[in-house]
Amino acid sequence: MIAKENQDLKAADARFRHARALIRFRLADLSPTVGVSPSVIGLRDSADRPYFSASNANKGVSDIQLPLDLNYEIDLWGRIRHGVNASREEAQASAGDLQTALLSLQAELAIDYFEARSADAQEKLLNDTVKEYEEAYRITNNRYVGGVAPQSDVNQAKTQLEPARVQASDVHLRRAQYEHAIAVLIGQPPASFTLPAAPLAARPPKIPVGLPSELLERRPDIAAAERRVAEANERIGIARAAFFPTLVLGASGGFEGSSLVNLFNPSSYMWAIGPTLSQTLFDAGRRRAASEQAYAGYDETVANYRQTTLTAFQEVEDNLAALRVLEQEAEHQRQATQAAQSAQQIFNNRYVGGIDTYLQVVTAQTTARTNVRNDIDIMRRQMDASVLLIKARGGGWNVGSLPKL
Repeated sequence: MIAKENQDLKAADARFRHARALIRFRLADLSPTVGVSPSVIGLRDSADRPYFSASNANKGVSDIQLPLDLNYEIDLWGRIRHGVNASREEAQASAGDLQTALLSLQAELAIDYFEARSADAQEKLLNDTVKEYEEAYRITNNRYVGGVAPQSDVNQAKTQLEPARVQASDVHLRRAQYEHAIAVLIGQPPASFTLPAAPLAARPPKIPVGLPSELLERRPDIAAAERRVAEANERIGIARAAFFPTLVLGASGGFEGSSLVNLFNPSSYMWAIGPTLSQTLFDAGRRRAASEQAYAGYDETVANYRQTTLTAFQEVEDNLAALRVLEQEAEHQRQATQAAQSAQQIFNNRYVGGIDTYLQVVTAQTTARTNVRNDIDIMRRQMDASVLLIKARGGGWNVGSLPKL
C-alpha cells in the first residue's frame, strides 16, 4: 500500500517520469525540425515617403507564401549526443532516488510498526502491573484495618499504584502516535486508521550479510550517485563542444504567388538550401567559465559518490555491531528478569508471613517491572536494528533493477 498511496513516493515517481521525458526531448535534437509558416501580405508603398519617386508608386500588391522549412544541426562535436547521454544518466539516477525513497519509507513503516507493537507490550505489562498493584493495595489496606500493617504500608502501596496508572496512560499515548504515523505513511487519514493491539513477541531474523563488494550493487542510493558521476562527465563533453563551430543545414521550399489563382502554378514554386556555420569568437570567458563549472560539478559528484559509499558501509557495520551487542544484552537481561521476578515472589511471601516490611516488597516489585520493560525495550531495539540492517543492505534491490533507457 505504501508504494501506491504515500505522497512522498508519488513525488519521487513524478521526478523520475520527468527525467525520462527529458530523454525524448533531447533525442529530438538529433532529428531535423520541419515546420510550415504560410503568410498572406498586402502592401502599398506611400508616394510621399522620403527618397521615393512618386511615379514608382503602386496601388498595392499582394504576396501569398506557403513555405516548408527544415532545420538540422549536424552534431559534429557530440554536443547533442552528450546531452542525450546526460539525460539518460539522470533518469537512471532518478530511478535510484525513487527506490531509495521507497526503501526508506518501508524501513520507516517497519520501525513505526515495531514501535507500536513494543508499546502494546509495554501497555499490557503496565495494565497487568496496575491490576497487581491494586490487589496489593487491597491486601495492604485490609492488613492495616486488621491492625497487622502500619499506615505507611498503605501509603507505599498507593504510591506504587498511581504512577503505574500514569505510565500506562503515557504508553497508550505514544502508541496512538505511532499508529497515526503509520496511517500517514500508507496515505490514510489518521482518524480512519486502526491498528489492532498485538504485543511484540517476535525475535529478529537472521540476516545474511554478504560480501562488502556486493553492497555497491545492492544500494539504490549508491547506484544513483554513480549515475550522476557519469552524467557530470557527459556535461564536461557538452562544455567542450561549445568551443567548436556549429553547423546547421537549412532548407526551404514551397509556393509564392500574388493570389490563390496562381499560387500553385509551376512558376510559383520556390526553394532555398544551404548550410550555416557559426563560431563564437569572443564571449568574455563565458565558455571557459562553463567548462570550469562542469569540471567542478564532476568533482562534486565524485566526492558525493565516495561519501555515499562510505556511509553505506558505516550503516551496515553500525547495525551489525548493534545486533551483536543487543543479542548479548538480551541474554543477560533475561537472566536478570527471571531473578527479579523470583525475588519479588519471595519478598511478597515473606511480607504476607510477617517477616519483611512492605518496603522490601515495593523495591522488589519496582525492580521486576523495570527488568521486564528492559526485556521489551531490547527486543524492540533488536527489531529496529534488523530493519535498519536490511535497509543498509538495499533490501532486495539490485543495480540490475535500474531501467534500461
